[in-house]
Amino acid sequence: MLDAADLPEGIPLKADKGYQSAKNAAQLEKRKLKNHILKKTRRNRPLTKWEKLFNKLIGRVHFKVGRTFSGIKRWFSGGVARYRGMEKMHTQNLPGAIGYNLYRSAGIIASYCEI
Repeated sequence: MLDAADLPEGIPLKADKGYQSAKNAAQLEKRKLKNHILKKTRRNRPLTKWEKLFNKLIGRVHFKVGRTFSGIKRWFSGGVARYRGMEKMHTQNLPGAIGYNLYRSAGIIASYCEI
């Protein structure tokens, strides 16, 4: 997937801990991207204090993205591909994204209002 993405050097790449591997770390280093993939435990090797802190810091950003995609999937059937091709899938995903923003906008506006 990194081959298709034209990412500038030095930006952090965030991902779930399922993507944590030596191969992926080498690919990120080769492309001069920062490795912000969540750390995972291995058998008989718990996370260090620093790895737990790293996961907590990355998780602050990661949960916002995950919440958005899970909301689109839950409320607007966003996990189902009905078409083939990037352009058609982009067209399918636009109404879900618009609907998600409209669904959340009332709560977001209300949270900024003073009583």
